[in-house]
Amino acid sequence: MIRTAIVGTGGIAGICHVPALRAQAHRAVIVAAVDVDAARAEAFAAEHGIPAVYTDLHTMLEEQRPDLVHLCTPPFLHADQAVVCLESEAWVWCEKPVALSLAELDRIRAAEGPAVAGAVFQHRYGTGIRYLRDQIAAGTLGRPLVAQCVTAWYRDDAYYDVPWRGTWENEGGGPTLGHGIHQMDLMLAVLGEWAEVRAMAGRLERDVQTEDVSAALVRFENGALATVVNSVLSPREESYLRFDLTDATVELRHLYGYSNADWTFTTSSPGVKWDPPDDLPSSHTAQFAAFLDGYEAGIRPDLGRSTMELVTALYKAAITGLPVRRGEIGAADAFYGSLNGGRPEVFR
Repeated sequence: MIRTAIVGTGGIAGICHVPALRAQAHRAVIVAAVDVDAARAEAFAAEHGIPAVYTDLHTMLEEQRPDLVHLCTPPFLHADQAVVCLESEAWVWCEKPVALSLAELDRIRAAEGPAVAGAVFQHRYGTGIRYLRDQIAAGTLGRPLVAQCVTAWYRDDAYYDVPWRGTWENEGGGPTLGHGIHQMDLMLAVLGEWAEVRAMAGRLERDVQTEDVSAALVRFENGALATVVNSVLSPREESYLRFDLTDATVELRHLYGYSNADWTFTTSSPGVKWDPPDDLPSSHTAQFAAFLDGYEAGIRPDLGRSTMELVTALYKAAITGLPVRRGEIGAADAFYGSLNGGRPEVFR
């Protein structure tokens, strides 16, 4: 059995990670829960039948020696905790955003050895996106031309009462990093590598340091153009992706997860069809099954660097007012170490 531990016992751990683990009970078992809040950790362990509780990650790693750690903590803790786990030879499955910068992400990758780390990008694992990728690869839908990628969510002022939210130091960025990253990751999964980004962002309504809305234009290596909007100011919430190809338009409307019913297909070519072979909804459960397959086969999971590079480029383009090309943000670039480029007051 694969011995697993959950670090961070807040909402997402119980809502998403425990069900994913329970679905794999034939090959994974939860041996410990860790949280700095002892009472919360105890209550979480009691609710989910977890035998050991800790308030210190290092102690848990020394005593339990888990094979795999689920990191469900606030973003500013991810890099340090992931490195500690990897150095203890525990694989890591980390909630998004995995890191607050490309520098942190690369530090995690550099710490890998016998153990490796992967990112939670559960939307890649629903039937719809896998089927769309297969159809594009086969050429049945034609060539990708235009895309729209919208994360229009709503977070009120009370949401930002949590001390680490809305700050560059602790959350790393606003909705571009913390909310829209999932839809942008799906866009990249379909369209491949991006080439250039131009963007704007602003703090329009919320009392935060970071942006509360951003908009971008992205050119892909295959020539396709995409518009990207990330917002926490949208009362009618929606996650929306649209792909216009030469022979079809494929759309996905959902909020936090999708099934086949959330896809719309339009074509003027009678021979072009949309007929997925099954209906696996996007979820942590779907991705975790694939993650464990990779664990058993010794296959390194994706840490999402291409997506993080796009996010970083979007911030740099918005803050500097200049286009950013893929690959230009290296270790000497101010935006490599932080998404605001070391400029704390960039959105007024």
